[in-house]
Amino acid sequence: MNLPTALLAAVAGYLLGSISFARLITRWFAPRQGIADLAVPVVGTGESAPVDIFGANAASMILGPRFGLLVALLDMLKVALPTLAFRLYDPGQAYFLVAAVAGLVGHNWPVYYRFRGGRGFSVILGGFFVVDCVGALATPILGLFLGMVVIGSVPVAYVAWLWLMIPWLWFRTRDPAHLAYAVAINLIFVIATIPEMRTFARYRREGKLDAYMQGLMELSPRWRGMKKIADRLRVKRGQS
Repeated sequence: MNLPTALLAAVAGYLLGSISFARLITRWFAPRQGIADLAVPVVGTGESAPVDIFGANAASMILGPRFGLLVALLDMLKVALPTLAFRLYDPGQAYFLVAAVAGLVGHNWPVYYRFRGGRGFSVILGGFFVVDCVGALATPILGLFLGMVVIGSVPVAYVAWLWLMIPWLWFRTRDPAHLAYAVAINLIFVIATIPEMRTFARYRREGKLDAYMQGLMELSPRWRGMKKIADRLRVKRGQS
């Protein structure tokens, strides 16, 4: 792999990934509602927890699911396009994997916004579609099944597809570069969610986790959708 080309892929992926469509879309369509001021109410306590992650989910909390979907699609494209460009340029080299990973780093720690970004669900999926389009369709379905049906946990169902990327790409490619890509994606995601995990841990210690989760479900269309799926599966289990 040529070092200058790899650096070009990293810089291009990072700079494009740093574009925050969540901020841009909310600024255009809800200029009076700053995304930086978004907070999750802790139901019944009078408290609220600031949302420190700025991505499609945060945009949907302000503008609703349609605009959240728009932000998600734009986030997918901002990483999918440079990843595809480098894959077409030299499909035999891992430049496209470098671009995909760098795009996630840019999204999570954007240079344009004091390194305060998102977690990168949409960004990861956009890059993954270029890396392995079958896997990008299969792992979310398998993750949903694993979390909802096998384990019975909404948070697990939320992230399990990311874990599944690692064995999926290894068995599909047997390529160390693809394996390194999948591991890097998961590590970057975990690091980006540390503030959120601290919030969960804090409210668990204080006995307010259920109140926090209730506020999150009320505010976030994505979390509401996951809860609806879980509730329907529980009903079906009860009827079986």
